[in-house]
Amino acid sequence: MTNQTQSKQIRIVKASGETELFSESKLRSSLKRAGASEESIDAIVRDITTRLHEGMTTKDIYSRAFSHLRRKERPTAGRYHLRMALMELGPSGHPFEKFVGALLESEGFSTEVSVIAQGRCVSHELDVVGHKGEEHVMVECKYHNQYGIKSDVKIALYVQARFEDIEKRWKAEPGHGTKLHAVWLVTNTKLTTDATRYAECVGMRALGWSYPSIGSLEQLIERYGLHPVTCLTTLNRLQKQEMMRQGLVLCKDVLEQADVLRKVVGNPTRAEDVLQEIRDLTKTI
Repeated sequence: MTNQTQSKQIRIVKASGETELFSESKLRSSLKRAGASEESIDAIVRDITTRLHEGMTTKDIYSRAFSHLRRKERPTAGRYHLRMALMELGPSGHPFEKFVGALLESEGFSTEVSVIAQGRCVSHELDVVGHKGEEHVMVECKYHNQYGIKSDVKIALYVQARFEDIEKRWKAEPGHGTKLHAVWLVTNTKLTTDATRYAECVGMRALGWSYPSIGSLEQLIERYGLHPVTCLTTLNRLQKQEMMRQGLVLCKDVLEQADVLRKVVGNPTRAEDVLQEIRDLTKTI
């Protein structure tokens, strides 16, 4: 029996604890989306199918693929690491809120972060508020730092209830009655089916990993070049955290403030390696 035939019968364990049949085509697709070369894709698939066993985790598979890409194709490794990198925008959710603010700005909004807004009944702290012409948008950011957690319908219900309270107050303010009010839910993980169904029903824009099919979070990151510094393979964990503490959440911000990077890294040659990785990473694939 060939390795490929055997691999079709092996069940692997997802981060949620659920199991699924290993899919070579799914692995190849994820590597291709990250921009991996055919040579690397073939090498990674050979390595993983050779080692595949019942109960192997998706994390194990990811780690082996990432390790290969880090050695052979650093920019591709950064893109392949994107999903995990979004979870590393912690430990608080503030860097993710700044990231979402940059996303709105890329779509033409002016933004405010951590805004206190009075609703009809109570006051609310809003993660991000966006303005563009007559559009007035409230954005709730749901950040999770554990793989396998999804944003469920309870979160969508909670966000909608807050929005309705705030919208009633907004509409009562002079000039707001003619504005278009909208609510967004942005999460760094996947959304449950019920959450997306509810969002579609009430007109909420929901944005998460792999959702919607066109214009998902990872697609917008690539479109606008919003790769977080946590994607970088040339920085260690402490250096990434220090960059975020300095207010540099996005790779493109580092290019504009390279002096901060040089102070954090402390080595001019290493700093140039980081800058080159950023240039390569943010190129359109």
